[in-house]
Amino acid sequence: MNVFVTGGAGYIGSICTEELIEAGHAVTVYDNLTEGHRAAVDARARFILGKPEEPEDILRAVQSSAPDAIMHFAANALVGESMANPKKYFHNNVVNALKLADAAVACGVKKFVFSSTCATYGPPDKVPMTEDLPQHPINPYGESKLMFEKVLRWYQEIYGLEFIAFRYFNAAGASERFGEHHRVETHLIPRVLQVAQGRLPHAEIFGVDYPTPDGTCIRDYIHVADLAQAHILGLQPGKTGFYNLGNGGGYSVRQVIGTCEKITGKKIPAVERPRRPGDPPRLVASAEKVVRDLGWKPKFPRLDDIVASAWAWQQRHPDGYAG
Repeated sequence: MNVFVTGGAGYIGSICTEELIEAGHAVTVYDNLTEGHRAAVDARARFILGKPEEPEDILRAVQSSAPDAIMHFAANALVGESMANPKKYFHNNVVNALKLADAAVACGVKKFVFSSTCATYGPPDKVPMTEDLPQHPINPYGESKLMFEKVLRWYQEIYGLEFIAFRYFNAAGASERFGEHHRVETHLIPRVLQVAQGRLPHAEIFGVDYPTPDGTCIRDYIHVADLAQAHILGLQPGKTGFYNLGNGGGYSVRQVIGTCEKITGKKIPAVERPRRPGDPPRLVASAEKVVRDLGWKPKFPRLDDIVASAWAWQQRHPDGYAG
């Protein structure tokens, strides 16, 4: 297939682009490089420097690519920033995404695969979390993703734009060539590994009094390569709907730090901080639906393997893409 990938210079988009090409698909990457890195774009992909604020720029890019499918990863994704600057999140994650959906309809694209998030649920009513849980996001980031999920549902019903929305849990890890390098890094695993590199003085634990076995938050981590494989499976015709992407287990903050110490062979000091507002004690996905419907089977469910791949990439790229 010919696939148009927005955000293909970002962490997840770059590895999905790589996996798409390895699977035999042709890829056009559209990215404005505000968050992504030009060096993260697979050399085998066609690259378009996006200017989504310019009228018709997204439409022209889609027209020039004539894709069979669109994968939409481009978004702002910092929860805290969304609370401080909601306009930025609703504009980019909804308004610009709507331009992309309109371009898909105008160009006759048949499949739209959307990078959504478990933040659309808000604090869950039960764990493991299933796709039919009520969605009550507690920040503009989650709200913006939920709004576009609703757009896609109506565009499928009215225009026949077949969509899949993957609600990610915690993507982590790296491929041989591409890894995680955010200009503002908020994710736990890369930050803990930066301590092992000597780039940060210590890890931070926000809350040690949660109702979990060791008192710290539990999260569901998924290897980014497994996430990419789910997206490729989502290209199958006739497959549509909302799917959680996680491993169905979970690891606490202390377990993550301990695993990073084991993989790196380095002592990683940690400082305990107060709880952050809105952090649920436990977020774990039920992935039964994606396994059943799409035939997805993660290859790297173990935290050791996820951390090892991230550490190997950071060792090869100590300055990330800046090097």
